[in-house]
Amino acid sequence: MIVIVDERRPVINDYVTLFAQEGIPITGLSSDDFKEWMLIVSKTDLLSIEALLLSECNNYFELSQAIRNHISVPILAISENHSLEHILDLFHLGMDDVVRKPVYVREILARIAAIYRRVNTDLCNTKEMLEDRPIRVFNDGRDPEVNGEVLLLPRRERRILEYLVNNRDKRASKAQIFNAVYGLFNEGVEENVIESHISKLRKKLRCLFGYDVIDSKRFLGYRLVFKN
Repeated sequence: MIVIVDERRPVINDYVTLFAQEGIPITGLSSDDFKEWMLIVSKTDLLSIEALLLSECNNYFELSQAIRNHISVPILAISENHSLEHILDLFHLGMDDVVRKPVYVREILARIAAIYRRVNTDLCNTKEMLEDRPIRVFNDGRDPEVNGEVLLLPRRERRILEYLVNNRDKRASKAQIFNAVYGLFNEGVEENVIESHISKLRKKLRCLFGYDVIDSKRFLGYRLVFKN
């Protein structure tokens, strides 16, 4: 799930629509609401956040520090001001990247994925590590590859697989997967729908690998397990 901070509700609604078209949940808040939310949000919900986008908002540094005090995620600024001085100021304030309008969802997703590759050696350290994995995900709207072949998936199943691959060294709870797929404030969908998505994804992967790649344990959650 992605969080965007912007003072303009119509703009937030536009972002929600754009990201929804790619199957990416996004939560939009004003600067004040974001700071208040960070004081009460649970650890489980925090771990579902994949990136913070700062658009038209107050105090970029304060907002970025509010989330970095709890978790480490990519922080991108979306700039409507294309002047070099403004762009440099945003980097000076701690942004990991700056995206100029007009924005494209897949570009933003690709930039987020690139930041993760650079800073998290557990996710991807070398080109060889990427090529040796039986499952490759791209986190930018493209379908995953299994043993070098493209696996066409519905967007919810694709998002679940991306989340499990990106967190493959630890178990992910049903609540964390739900938040990553549907967002934190989606009251119109029951959390148990995740079990149905995972069941369908598990069957597809079992056909390809010959065994269950998705391991589940009650109360502990899900993780990917590959046989040597």
